[in-house]
Order: sequence, then C-alpha cells, then structure tokens
Amino acid sequence: MKNKRLKVLLIIEQCNPEWASVPLVGYCFYANISQLAETTLVTHERNRPALEKAHPDRDITYISESAFIKKYYSFAEKLSKLNERVIWPLFHTLTYPVYGEFNRQVYTKFKDSILQGKYDLVHAMTPMMPRYPVKAIKACKHTPFILGPVNGGVPFPKGFQKVARQEFSDFNFLRSIGRFIIPGYRETYTKANYILAGSTYTLNLVKELFDIKNEKIELFYENGIGSSFLKKEESVSASKTRESSLINLLFVGRLVPYKGTDMLIDAISRLQTSIQKKILLTIVGDGSERKALEQQVEKLHLTEIITVIGWVDQKDTLQYYSNSDIFCFPSIREFGGAVVLEAMANGLPCIVVNNGGIGEYVTEETGFRINPESREFVVQELTVSIEKLVTNPLLRQTMSIKAIQRVKEFTWSAKAEAVVRIYNKLSANPK
Repeated sequence: MKNKRLKVLLIIEQCNPEWASVPLVGYCFYANISQLAETTLVTHERNRPALEKAHPDRDITYISESAFIKKYYSFAEKLSKLNERVIWPLFHTLTYPVYGEFNRQVYTKFKDSILQGKYDLVHAMTPMMPRYPVKAIKACKHTPFILGPVNGGVPFPKGFQKVARQEFSDFNFLRSIGRFIIPGYRETYTKANYILAGSTYTLNLVKELFDIKNEKIELFYENGIGSSFLKKEESVSASKTRESSLINLLFVGRLVPYKGTDMLIDAISRLQTSIQKKILLTIVGDGSERKALEQQVEKLHLTEIITVIGWVDQKDTLQYYSNSDIFCFPSIREFGGAVVLEAMANGLPCIVVNNGGIGEYVTEETGFRINPESREFVVQELTVSIEKLVTNPLLRQTMSIKAIQRVKEFTWSAKAEAVVRIYNKLSANPK
C-alpha cells in the first residue's frame, strides 16, 4: 500500500453506528476507511447525534431536510403501509424525493471542491440498492468516481410465489420504471470509474443493464463483521464436539414471510423423536409473523424445544451466537445476510437457502446450502441437514473451524484495506 493518504469524499447518506442494517454497514465502512485515508464524510442530518457522539472531531458535513420533505416523508410512509405492514417496493418509490433532495444538496455543496481537485476520489456508498443516481458524478470530470457496494434486485424463487405475494412482489415493476424516469440514473453507472457489486446476482444485473465491462466492476460483499464477533479457532474445538449436552440451534432475523422461519419450525417437527430430545431452537427476532409462528410451535407441540425470544439489540445477539452450536437461516431471498457472517464468526455451521448473498458466504466446508426449489424441498433438506449436524460432532467441529477461517476476510478492517487498494489503483490511473 502506498504511504500517501488519499483524500476521499465519502457520500454515505445512511451512516449511523447506533442503527442496524444499511446505516450500520455504511458507518462500519466509514469508520475503518477513515483509518487508512483522509476522509470527508457527507451524510444525512438524522445521523448527526450518533456520529458526533462517536467522532466529535471528524470532518463531517450533514445535509438537512426541508420542511416540505419532512412532511412528505411522513405522508409517503403512511401511504406505503397495509395493515401496519410496509409495502417496501412502494415505500422506496414514494420516498425517492427524500433521497433526491439529499442528492441535489450534496452536488451543490461539493461540486466546486470536486472540480478544483480537492479530493483524490469520490466514493458514493449508500443507499446500497441499485436504483439511485449520484449527481456528484457530474463534477467528477478529472476525479475518479467509485460506486457501491450496490446490492439488491434478487427475485423470489419460482417455487415461492405465495410468499412473494405476501411480500407485495406485485409492486416490483416499480423498480424497472425508475430506471427510465429517474434523472441521472443511467449516467451514474455508465460514467462511474469503478463499481462494487454486493452479490453475483447484482453484479450480473448491473453489467447487463448498463453494458459494464469486467474491468470496471467487481464482486465485493457489503457486509462485514466486527472483531468482537470473531472467535479463535481453538476456543470452539472442545465445545463443538460435546455429545452429552443439548445441541443449541439458533435463528436471528426479522419474523416476516420470506425469512422462512415457519419452514424451520416444520423441519424441527419432522425430526425423529430421538433427535428432538437432543436439541433446542432459539428464535431471536420480531415482526409481523411472530404470533403465527408462536401458534405454529404450540400446534406442533414443540414448546419445550423452541423458544421465541423477540427482538434484542444487535450488540446483545453475541450472547446467543456464543451459546449456540448450529445456525439455521432459511431466508428465500436475501441481499446481504449479515447474521450469517456473525454466526460463522462465532464458529457456527450454517444452514441457508441458496438465493442471494448468503449462498455465497456459506461453502460446502462451512455448512449446507439448500436450493429453493419449493417449500417442501427446503423443509425436507433442513430436516436432513440438522440431523447430520446434530448426530455428527466431528462434522460440527470441522465446519466450525472452517467457518471462522472463511469469515476472516470479512472483517471490517480487511474490507477497508481492500477498498483503499482499489482507491490507490484508481488514483494511479485518473481520468
């Protein structure tokens, strides 16, 4: 790595150390990249309290909302709900003006600085869904522009159309409409010097939509793990081979239809009684399906085996990973799936559905990937995979060690180093 600390303008609209999902991912990238480069962060005003608490001395610009946009967001949020459930495709479409205002203000505030060459690079990171333009690219006439990691657009498997309808997939046509009517959308991708794609599906989608050449795009998973989650290989060897005590299974995630928690419960019900007596399943999470899942557990007479904990803070999930032996996450449509990385970092063999990013995290050495052919097929394979891991302590131990080895490349420090290597490559070959 070069000794020169590059000056980088980081555009991370969602960047918050106290929130989960994309805002936390954006923050983790920022916190680690800023250790290796001279960064100027531009983000939304909503992130100010948390960022000022964590970094009161940093070069951060906060973009405020107008009074109109604040009122509009509240209106759009209400309009996007049906029986208290969010229709996400509609929500993202209706709330685009909120991002649009942010996007315009960033361009207005920074275009002169970019044109004057104040920054070695401009990197736009969030929102991560591949449907947002970045107007600042218009000022990057002599400054390299990098986009991503972008991720999203993964379709529902054909065998799960009922779940797709429950998740309001009929509104997904709004995505393609946006590609044609949002100003600057195509320009952002075609003029970017480099694009990071968070999954193989999204990489191929972007290449096809915008005719992007291989040398301008690469696969770069957006999720990472903090060092606090990463266990040492030797610390799990003994615990994963015990036969006398119960084997703890774990699910962590939102309790919504596409996460597949109902399939996991059904799979547990199909295990032989001798296997059931050896296990406990803890479900950590909350959501619209919680009541139905609890009723399913009661109906199948599994209350002594399965416990639904509810929602807990992200930092508190570490305790559940540490106390578990196997991670089960049969989500049928997952973009990032950070919980899988967290589980692997704790030495848990993972059983996942092979559709989206999580199917790329897990290998044959670290767990089981189930193709989403149908609900019945997934339940059947979940049952088989759980039985294999419960009855084979040596397999659990081997997969546990391989999971920790695999996930080391996903630490935030390693990912930041990889990003800065890309920065150096681009800055050495400017426009």
